[in-house]
Amino acid sequence: MDKPLTGKVALVTGGSRGLGAATVRLLAAQGADVAFTYVSSDEKARAVVEEVRGTGAKVVAVRSDQADMSRAPALIDDVVARFGGLDILVNNAAISPEQGRTVDDPDADTAALDRMHATNYLGVIAVIRAASRVMRAGGRIITVSSGLGTRVGIPGLADYSATKAGVERYTMGVARDLGSRGITANVVEAGLMEGGMEPPDPETLKAILGSLSLQRVGRPEEIAAAIAFLASPAASYVTGAVLDAHGGYNA
Repeated sequence: MDKPLTGKVALVTGGSRGLGAATVRLLAAQGADVAFTYVSSDEKARAVVEEVRGTGAKVVAVRSDQADMSRAPALIDDVVARFGGLDILVNNAAISPEQGRTVDDPDADTAALDRMHATNYLGVIAVIRAASRVMRAGGRIITVSSGLGTRVGIPGLADYSATKAGVERYTMGVARDLGSRGITANVVEAGLMEGGMEPPDPETLKAILGSLSLQRVGRPEEIAAAIAFLASPAASYVTGAVLDAHGGYNA
């Protein structure tokens, strides 16, 4: 089918830029009605909406801060009110402050780290809980993680890696909890990509790329393709899985 997601409603968290925007574009191109969240960039969110609507697809941007867990039920209610249901949830929103600071760094901004844990871990859990109560049978939950959720590899990423490992295990539990309803829950481990989070310093970047099988930075569209596969009817018997899309970081 040219549009295997026709009739489906998708929510992508953090969809105004990078991988999130690429995922919004691809799911919409495959026929889904798509809502996405953003925190602060009205201009970027508006640009994504205008681009996707220009293709004839239905899309809406919702301003919502994932670090505020209390917002999750209202977010899901808003999506259902606008589109009549929910079939696909892509947990993409994440932040990475204090990158490169080791756990013994006396100058680390602990408030920023706390916000990261709230956004990357507790916020994801809150959205999954709210979505799971209204998601239609046969739904899809896809959590975007990182190769760092499995293998840290370099210093200064303990807190970020912990959030990714945590949501991976949580997603495995979700697969067990919702399997009886035909809802699948899977993880995509993304790697460094163009237009993603702030890259590490040049020497660290060189070391990371040298450790990859493909030895290059990925494109958002490449990781979005993995997400779209797990959202599609073709992945109906895939659940509780981790799909690596990070250029062979763990190979």
